[in-house]
Amino acid sequence: MAAADEEHAARTAPSSPDGPAAAEEHALLRSSSFFSACSEEDLVERAFEPAQQVIVSVPGDPDADDEHLISCGRAPPFSWRKLWLFTGPGFLMSIAFLDPGNLEGDLQAGAIAGDSLLWLLFWATAMGLLVQLLAARLGVATGKHLAELCRDEYPDWARRALWLMSEVSMVSADIQEVIGSAIAIKILSNGFLPLWAGVVITALDCVVFLSLENYGVRKLEAVFAVLIATMAWSFAWMFIKTKPNGKDLIIGILVPKLSSRVMNQAVGLVGCVITPHNVFLHSALVQSRKIDPHNEYEVREALRYYSIESTMALVVPLMINLFVTTVFARGFHGTEEASNIGLENAGHYLQGKFGGGFFPILYIWGVGLLAAGTSSTITGTYAGQFIMSGFLNWRTKKWIRALITRSFAIVPTITVALYFNTSGSALDVLNEWLNVLQSIQIPFALIPLVTLVSKEQVMGVFKIGPRTQVSTYLIC
Repeated sequence: MAAADEEHAARTAPSSPDGPAAAEEHALLRSSSFFSACSEEDLVERAFEPAQQVIVSVPGDPDADDEHLISCGRAPPFSWRKLWLFTGPGFLMSIAFLDPGNLEGDLQAGAIAGDSLLWLLFWATAMGLLVQLLAARLGVATGKHLAELCRDEYPDWARRALWLMSEVSMVSADIQEVIGSAIAIKILSNGFLPLWAGVVITALDCVVFLSLENYGVRKLEAVFAVLIATMAWSFAWMFIKTKPNGKDLIIGILVPKLSSRVMNQAVGLVGCVITPHNVFLHSALVQSRKIDPHNEYEVREALRYYSIESTMALVVPLMINLFVTTVFARGFHGTEEASNIGLENAGHYLQGKFGGGFFPILYIWGVGLLAAGTSSTITGTYAGQFIMSGFLNWRTKKWIRALITRSFAIVPTITVALYFNTSGSALDVLNEWLNVLQSIQIPFALIPLVTLVSKEQVMGVFKIGPRTQVSTYLIC
C-alpha cells in the first residue's frame, strides 16, 4: 500500500523547471503531515467520496482503456444489468417534479383552466428533461457539479450573486415542500396537529436523511423509490375514482390553448416543473457512480445510460401531474369553488365532490401529499448541501451543513405557518406566487449551465452543439 501511495504521488507531482532537486523538495513537503493534511486535493469538497460511489462495471465488460473503443466513437454495447446499476439519480431528480409546489400548480391549473394547460405541462416536462440531461452531462464529463464549476469559472461577485439566487430558489421551494407535508400531517391527524406542528415534525427529515445516507446510496435510492410508488398509487387511484373524460385529456395534451385569464397559472406551472435547485442537484447525483471523467469510453457509456434512466424517471412525474390536473379539472373547472381551491383545502373539496367509500379520497390525497412533501424535503436537504459546499467550498461536517440548509427553510416556514394558520386561502395565494418566483429564478441556473456545457475548455469533446444551445436558451 505504501509503495502504491509513493507511485501515485510521483505520477501526480507537478513537473518543476528547477530539476530533480526541486521535485525532491516538493515530495518531502507532500510527505509531511501538515502539508498532506492541507493539500489542495483535501481542501476540495467532493459530492461523493470514492467509498460512497457505486461501481458500475460488470463481468464481461470490454477493456475501457482500449484505444480502439475510444477512437471509433461508437456507443458502448447496451446492457440491462448496467442500466440497473445506473438507475437511481434520475429518480431522485424526478422528485422535484412531484413536490407540493407542483401539486399546487397542477390543481390550480386544472380547477381554473380545465384541461387546456395539459399541453404546457407536457412540454414543460420535456424541456425539464433537456435541462436535466445537460446537468447530467456536465457532472459526468467534468467530475464536478454545477455549483463547483460556477465557483471555479466565474469571478467572485458573480459567484456570490448566483449562490444568493440559488438559495432564494431553494428556500422558496422548501417553504412549499414543508408546508405541503405539514398540511398532509394535519389531514391525516384529522386536524389534531396544527400547521406549525407539522412543520416542526417535517424538520426532522434532516435526521432521517443523515441516517439513510449512512446505509449507502443504493439504500437511499430504494427509499425514494417506495415514496414515488406511494405517490403513483395515491394519485392514480384518485384518477380512476373520478373517471375523467379520455377525449378531453387527449385534446388537452395535443392542442395548445392559452388565454390571458390563465396566464398566472401557466407561468406558475412552468416554474414548478423546472426548478432551478434541481439542476444543481442532478449534476451532483450522477457522480454517485464510479466514473473516470478522463476516460472517454466510460463517460460516453455513463451519458447513454443516464439519458435512458432520466427519460424513464420523468415519465412517472408526468403521469402523476396529469392525474392531479385532470382530477381537479373534472371536478371543479367552471364551478364557483374553482378560484378558492388550493393545497390547504383541496382534500376537503375532493371529499365533498367525490365522497368517501372504503378508502376516503381525503386520506388518499393526504397520503400522496405526505409522500410528495417528505421525499422533496429530503432531496431539498441534499440539493442545499451541494449548493452550499459547491459555491462556498465549506469544509464542514455533513450534519452541520444539513442543519444550516434546513434552517434556511424551516425558520421562514414556521413564520409562514404561524401567520397563515387560520387563513388557508392566503396560504394558497402564497404558494401560487412562490411558483411564479421560481420561474423567475430559472435563468440564474440555466444560463450558467448552458454556458459551461458549451465551453470546450470545460467539457472537451462532450461540449454541446449550437442547436442544443439555442434550444436551451429559449427555455431560459
